[in-house]
Amino acid sequence: MTLAATSLLVLNLACDTTGQIAFKAAAAGAEDVTGFRRWRALLAGRWLWVGVICFCVEFVVWLAFISMVPLSLAILVGSADIVTVMIGGHLRFGEAVTRERALAAGLIVAGVVLVGWS
Repeated sequence: MTLAATSLLVLNLACDTTGQIAFKAAAAGAEDVTGFRRWRALLAGRWLWVGVICFCVEFVVWLAFISMVPLSLAILVGSADIVTVMIGGHLRFGEAVTRERALAAGLIVAGVVLVGWS
């Protein structure tokens, strides 16, 4: 992949990871309320909107990225978001990274490297 395509992929991964972490933070922040009040709390919180903005930016970046590389390649290297979100969940929320998850993440990274930059 070219430097421009790689840069777009990195930006896409950053937007996706930040958006997913923001959505999780929004959902975790509204755990103590239910029903309509939960939705009001979600809509009033900043994390939901951070996630929405990240996903809007990601949408534009993804369109630019897939205009530069074949879709089959884009989907394969884009799967790196699984790893970045897992790491983000661990760092932000203390979610477990088990040996099996770490092995799976390593295999995903190896696949991305083999497909994306071979």
